[in-house]
Amino acid sequence: MDASGDVLTGERRPLTDAADLAAALPEAQRGGEDAFRVLYRSVHPALLRYLRVLVGEDAEDVASEAWLQIVRDLASFRGEVDGFRGWATTIARHRAMDHLRRQRRRPVVAGPVEELAELSGPENTAESAVDAVATDAALVLVARLSRDQAEAVLLRVVVGLDVKTAARVLGKRPGAVRTAAYRGLRKLAEYLEHPG
Repeated sequence: MDASGDVLTGERRPLTDAADLAAALPEAQRGGEDAFRVLYRSVHPALLRYLRVLVGEDAEDVASEAWLQIVRDLASFRGEVDGFRGWATTIARHRAMDHLRRQRRRPVVAGPVEELAELSGPENTAESAVDAVATDAALVLVARLSRDQAEAVLLRVVVGLDVKTAARVLGKRPGAVRTAAYRGLRKLAEYLEHPG
């Protein structure tokens, strides 16, 4: 995989110049819609993969809640692009934890099975289905890790945060995050060597 691809998922990423992102942040903070779009397109895909492991099928909803807060508080953010990624991930993680707490308190209500046959499924092309399977397969493997290891791997590899920023997101020491990510990656290698 070349520099424009994601080794964990095999997914192609758009190349965005670091200088473009650095210029986009202050412009987005002043209300620039195009600049915000640049930040969103850079951060959202990795954030969504991270949330998929935390909350499963509800990742899109949780990401939407997170982006609402990010937009609301963007003007008060202080820092660089890497700090923005960490800040956005922290917000998304907090929304995910809130969501999981609500899920534990909410009773499950199932409707009649006959109604399910009338619901239409989402429309996918063959290419997006293949891409989704590759990404989902990687995330399924990550989800098999302990929570600490999974989050450390996701934040370091998928979201691309440095150890210090990932530690702030998780509320842990950098050494603990480094160890959890290392152990998680070793476990993933074992899963790949011995599937089953």
